[in-house]
Amino acid sequence: MDYQETIDYLYSRLPVFQNIGARAFKPGLHTTLQLCNHLGNPQEKFKTIHVGGTNGKGSTSHMLASIMQDAGYKVGLYTSPHLKSFTERIRVNGISIDEDFIVKFTSVNKSYIESLSPSFFEVTVAMAFSYFEKCEVDVAVIEVGMGGRLDSTNIITPVLSVITNVSYDHVQFLGDTLGKIAFEKAGIIKNGIPVIVSEKQEIEISEVFDQAALERNSEIAYGADVFTVSNSSHKNGALSLDIVSKASGQLIYPDLNLDLAGDYQLKNICGVLTAIEKLQETGFEISREAVYSGLSHVQSNTGLKGRWQKLNDKPLVYCDTAHNYAGVSETMRQFNSLVSKQKRFVIGFVSDKDISSILNLFPKDGIYYFCQPSNLRALDALELQQKALESDLKGNVYPDVNKALEAAILDSDQEDAIYVGGSTFVVADLDQL
Repeated sequence: MDYQETIDYLYSRLPVFQNIGARAFKPGLHTTLQLCNHLGNPQEKFKTIHVGGTNGKGSTSHMLASIMQDAGYKVGLYTSPHLKSFTERIRVNGISIDEDFIVKFTSVNKSYIESLSPSFFEVTVAMAFSYFEKCEVDVAVIEVGMGGRLDSTNIITPVLSVITNVSYDHVQFLGDTLGKIAFEKAGIIKNGIPVIVSEKQEIEISEVFDQAALERNSEIAYGADVFTVSNSSHKNGALSLDIVSKASGQLIYPDLNLDLAGDYQLKNICGVLTAIEKLQETGFEISREAVYSGLSHVQSNTGLKGRWQKLNDKPLVYCDTAHNYAGVSETMRQFNSLVSKQKRFVIGFVSDKDISSILNLFPKDGIYYFCQPSNLRALDALELQQKALESDLKGNVYPDVNKALEAAILDSDQEDAIYVGGSTFVVADLDQL
């Protein structure tokens, strides 16, 4: 098989969550452990940092990888899902996995994979670990797929665990209360391994984390208790901010520039910097220069796309992969703060989410362009139009995001602003990305 045939095989032979949802979800570590044992347990051959949470885990993973890369380390980065190409999921120093490795890995292990019947995600995780071993990375940043406790990535013993936050998402798998979801996220807290939690949230969440850390003799620190952000502003497409010590009030990082310009990064950054402090304590040499440089070059260092990404100036067009209530709430706050003549929204969703509460976050005086992602889980655009009408959101239906965006731009005055989002997969379909 060549590369495309290999990818087609992986997608067709193995259950893929992004395509079929619940039927592809395989909670538990047994299959991943078997697969990695067959490969010689590559995950034990390098240091890892494990990053979970409901929102912000992707951005946090990329920020940590970028900083450590600029500190001189060879850094593996595993994230999911991808936007354009499968190879985005597995990177070393920002360079995507070799297509030849994917072909060879699949060919060599094909019979074992077929005998084991793993999910697409389980094979991808094992492939990433195998690639990082081959590349002899110094450290790999591993993003949790879903939850944590039963996620395939949870077979690692990291040097540090990071949890960004907890909010409602994937409730059919993780639980219908914040406490239950926090319990699943807390599953990545390991015995004797420190954990950083970026945000300090409701007591029902922090109690779960504190209890898990206590039971596992894990030192826990909340980024929001260690650092605070002051004087944040947007300059030249970047987020400019000062970072102050919560304990002393001392200015620790003045004029820090982050090229991920979404305001929601203000919640992630304190967790990232607290994680860097802890990594320094555990023996990693990470200079202030690496922190400044790494945070200002996250996108170019790691290839991250789709997080509050500007696509056009006149009219102003932003896309964002936020896809649950908490995430969309943050992006709407920022988008609605933009000065514009008319706000327009190109939105689409997947069908296995309750989007009623999310639709209520969008302004009723906006003009809407309803579409659907090119994904088997897509919510039909006509059905979305009807659901949106229940929230007094009105607009026309388009076959895909590119046609919808084209129509929105044609309808726009130069002073208008257009938001594209609702689903990671809608953003992934953008030709401009």
